[in-house]
Amino acid sequence: MLNQFSRTQLLLGPEGMARLYNKKVAVFGIGGVGGYVCEALVRSGIGAFDLIDDDRVCLTNLNRQIMATRKTVGKYKAEVMRERMLEINPDADIQIHKCFFLPENADEFPFGEYDYVVDAVDTVTAKIELVLRAQKENVPIISAMGAGNKLDAGRLKIADIYETKVCPLARVMRHELKIRNVKSLKVVYSDEPPIKPYEDMSVSCRTHCICPPGTQRKCTERRDIPGSTAFVPAVAGLLIAGEIVRDLSGKN
Repeated sequence: MLNQFSRTQLLLGPEGMARLYNKKVAVFGIGGVGGYVCEALVRSGIGAFDLIDDDRVCLTNLNRQIMATRKTVGKYKAEVMRERMLEINPDADIQIHKCFFLPENADEFPFGEYDYVVDAVDTVTAKIELVLRAQKENVPIISAMGAGNKLDAGRLKIADIYETKVCPLARVMRHELKIRNVKSLKVVYSDEPPIKPYEDMSVSCRTHCICPPGTQRKCTERRDIPGSTAFVPAVAGLLIAGEIVRDLSGKN
């Protein structure tokens, strides 16, 4: 019978669509990359989600984050993303966690219930803990490396962490995972050399912070505030989603 997933079913078949409907994906980090992961996965027919993010939509997110509009500024990203996803597929089971994932709260998340984990967070400590928790439960995980300070979306690719090059975040992750005896990790990364952002204080969050009141992790506390575009994080998120759909539908 004709339905909203009919065009996808022409590629994956009814068995593939049934597999996707019965899968649960956890997306850690609902930002420039993670938002597009959620968008593509719910449009592809994934049946259940956990969305994890403590941040609220900021005016500076409008240039690249799919859930960011003038109407959503100041609202929690996880809540906005859930509402958007349910407008696409009201039958999806979507749970949200308005918190930032850290080793200290890792026990609160049921990794054994997930069929796939998406690491779209931006701190090394959280990324490493996600990898260790997922691999302990034998759950597939894919991690986003640096998408900031890049302009060429065509240089994004899927690879094992130990095959990456150029990306500074991937270099740090390779080192840390090797210490922890992690043998492999699927990532999306770019081999484009990072571009140094202009030092323009007139548009800098450091001098013009507009984070909503109550924001726990302001970008002004970061060592560096990267530049970003509408297309590089989006392509990274879509690459991740495509990999997950192929894996979970049995088409990889």
